[in-house]
Amino acid sequence: MTTRPAADLTLPEELLLLGLDPARGRPLVPGQFLRFGLAGAALADLAAAGRIVERDGRVVVARPLPLGDPVLDGALAALPGPEKDHRGVRARPWVRRAGGTVHELCVGQLTDRGALRRQTRRALGLFPYERFPAGSVDLAGPARERFAAALDAGLPDPRARTLAALAAACDLDGKLLPGNGHRAARRTLRRLARTEWTAHAVERAVRERKSAAAS
Repeated sequence: MTTRPAADLTLPEELLLLGLDPARGRPLVPGQFLRFGLAGAALADLAAAGRIVERDGRVVVARPLPLGDPVLDGALAALPGPEKDHRGVRARPWVRRAGGTVHELCVGQLTDRGALRRQTRRALGLFPYERFPAGSVDLAGPARERFAAALDAGLPDPRARTLAALAAACDLDGKLLPGNGHRAARRTLRRLARTEWTAHAVERAVRERKSAAAS
């Protein structure tokens, strides 16, 4: 089993840990919303590493070199390289398409690290579904503590701001910051979600899914 420290989590891994109920292994928000957020988080990490850039709402691969991380390299491989499409792809449709892939990559990494357990169950005894409760290595607890500490400090660094924006974009803000006492903090996170391009793509994908479900 790998022994990477908790601080070495990728953004999508950290967002997944924040987005799961540790005891029941269920997502705290609709699963599709969380998967959109994971894809957006992968884009944010790739942008921070200089592998992609955003141009007019499109994701363009600038350096198609692997980073040595299975989650981020898998996300990078799911983007068209410059030899295939120098214009890139639109961010919002990509997070909708790639969310399942990034989710599976994150689950694989976190189960290998002992932070999650994969459980397969059947609804009505017929239809299989999966749950991912916490494993023997507690990475979710420290992730939540870091998230709370960053909020208390006013989100002082870009990574913390991006993670907070992505959490709001996939509707996790209400679960992580419930009640009237956190109303101002939720408003701050929602504003961030509209200004950070990866989170904005996730927010739009979530909004479209809600509209489709309501129609």
